[in-house]
Amino acid sequence: MRILVLQHIDVEHPGIFRDFLAEDGFAWDAVALDAGAPIPPFDGYDMLWVMGGPMDVWEEDAYPWLAAEKAAIAEWVATGKPFLGICLGHQLLAASLGGKVAPSAQPEIGVMPVSLTGAGRADPLFKRFPAVPLSLQWHGSEVVEPPPGAVVLAQSPLCPVQAIRVGERAYGLQFHVEATAATVREWGGVPAYAEALEREMGVGGLAQFEAELAKVLFSLNAAARRLYDNLMGAVRGELD
Repeated sequence: MRILVLQHIDVEHPGIFRDFLAEDGFAWDAVALDAGAPIPPFDGYDMLWVMGGPMDVWEEDAYPWLAAEKAAIAEWVATGKPFLGICLGHQLLAASLGGKVAPSAQPEIGVMPVSLTGAGRADPLFKRFPAVPLSLQWHGSEVVEPPPGAVVLAQSPLCPVQAIRVGERAYGLQFHVEATAATVREWGGVPAYAEALEREMGVGGLAQFEAELAKVLFSLNAAARRLYDNLMGAVRGELD
């Protein structure tokens, strides 16, 4: 299996999923869009992952490659091959297929619960998940209108569209389960993230956030493993 990963900043990578991919012997190629790397032809890739980043989906003037990325996502989803978008990747999935993304009325930053909807509890991606899993949140924009035909799989009090499925194999997650022990410290070094964190949690918020993550990291990693296994199990079944 070969996976194409679109990245928008070097510290927003697949996180703990990298360990799982290595254990399974799956190859993955990262494309640093923010560094000017082009999106390669899709031939030979079985899955597309799109990670997070500090930019917004509508900032094409500042980040011209966003237009090409949205077109590529729409092209990929049309093939019916599996797709996973996280945070900005989730928002790009929605925007590329006719949904609407806008600034959040209230940003979500911290360790927070999300709730699976009835559709989410029945979806193969969340098989054996707790109904109210914990997640890492760090976003100030959100999907306010899912794309036509999308199914909402998870929600939170501040963000009604925490996860979607489009068709049978394209998934978007606003929340993060891929975190490692280094995630908060690494992301805290991104100016846009640091400013948002200080606005929401005050001075010293980074240390507080790290402490919160440390308390739940085992559970978060277990959720990441379960989601990864569910996703890969379905894909392996299709490839066999």
